Amino acid sequence: MTEITELGVAAIRDGVVSGAFSAREVAEAFNANVAAASQLNAFIVTTPEKALEAADKVDADRAAGKPLGKMAGVPIGMKDLFASKGVQTTAASHILEGFKPEYESTVSQKLWDAGAGMLGKLNLDQFAMGSSNETSYFGNVISPWRRNDGGNAALAPGGSSGGSSAAVAARLCPAATGTDTGGSIRQPAAFTGISGIKPTYGRCSRWGIVAFASSLDQAGPMARDVTDCAIMLESMAGFDPKDSTSLDMPVPEWSKALDANLKGKKVGIPREYRMDGTDEEILKSWDDGIAWLKDAGAEVVDVSLPHTKYALPTYYIVAPAEASSNLARYDGVRYGLRELPDGANLQDMYAATRAAGFGDEVKRRILIGTYVLSAGFYDAYYTQAQKVRTLIARDFEKAWAQCDVILAPTTPTAAFPLGDKVDDPLAMYLNDVFSVPASLAGLPAMSVPAAINADGLPLGLQIIGKAFDEQGVLNAGLAIEQRARFSAKPEKWW
Repeated sequence: MTEITELGVAAIRDGVVSGAFSAREVAEAFNANVAAASQLNAFIVTTPEKALEAADKVDADRAAGKPLGKMAGVPIGMKDLFASKGVQTTAASHILEGFKPEYESTVSQKLWDAGAGMLGKLNLDQFAMGSSNETSYFGNVISPWRRNDGGNAALAPGGSSGGSSAAVAARLCPAATGTDTGGSIRQPAAFTGISGIKPTYGRCSRWGIVAFASSLDQAGPMARDVTDCAIMLESMAGFDPKDSTSLDMPVPEWSKALDANLKGKKVGIPREYRMDGTDEEILKSWDDGIAWLKDAGAEVVDVSLPHTKYALPTYYIVAPAEASSNLARYDGVRYGLRELPDGANLQDMYAATRAAGFGDEVKRRILIGTYVLSAGFYDAYYTQAQKVRTLIARDFEKAWAQCDVILAPTTPTAAFPLGDKVDDPLAMYLNDVFSVPASLAGLPAMSVPAAINADGLPLGLQIIGKAFDEQGVLNAGLAIEQRARFSAKPEKWW
């Protein structure tokens, strides 16, 4: 029999339901993998007892003949941005170290209700701000992948959901939650050879997720393949009255409607995405993807997204502005870290707490956000950025008159060594050049693994869809998955 930790969401759930193995056996196998992989630093907190507790409930329900949920017996990793009742939730920041919420986030509660169990809280870039998982207070996450040239340089697992991507790729969990503000599900998925989907803005509740940029943040699943992402997304999505931006729409059964036959569909290829500096092997994989979708029956058409070049600067005005507002609540008064120098007044305490509690990247974005929201610059920066955001969304609207989905690279390069870009924020921000436009427009977008490059590292392709058309995105992703036949996994060294 295939080793349990090599199985994905669907195979584990079906095996538990059929009685091929127990949910406890699954939890024990993944708990052991998590315990043996501390070198990757993918988890901030491990909760083996939570995984076993959920597994025992599933086994008891099965024995009693009770119906089992869509994620029955599947232990997952939870990005440490989701509030977990009674379990430390930090957003990878010192300012929240030791904070144990008295409530559960809506998304995580939905997953537990569906039968999933929690292996632990996954590491991430601090407050989800980063593209390489190097800004966490709890240390860098290290990708399980290595270049095949004999060098053993530690590689970035992507960010901000780097703990999630590393854990799924290394078989520490069959799936994990991620959040995507400007590409934080798709970019790490591409770097580590897994699949991940950011659904339409509002599909998954933001209630109980530590906020970065409220008009952009969206939760989504990260898993080994498209089917597993569809199953997990069904359990995560749904209306939540506690989130004013939540979509009051039924949740489709995406997994049952999966269909890789794209006959009658049109796939748009945005000419503006052929950018200088994009790796040649990425462009080659993009051409392969075009051929695969044609083979699946789709018609390929050229489309134009003329405001693409403004997406990155727009994002790095809007997101920091919202972050500076959201992070104002961390003041040392109500919860989390409190620094109180001798003789300090209230303002001194605020300053000392934030200076000690926030990392450099978080401080940089707060400063940018506060600057663009200030009285003298609000209209010149923030108002203009919001106008450009509207134009970017309008570009996509015009493109949908010509096509059903858009195919593009997920990232401009493969995974890079840790430390390579940490001193150059602009080089780091350019990692998000292909992922940010869909986030600004609130559209569903997915990364699926497409190829292995000459260095032995995975490359991803991105599918962007119309609002609410996760099915179209998943179907195109499945068509690529079936033709790419990507089966590579990192060789164990940890």
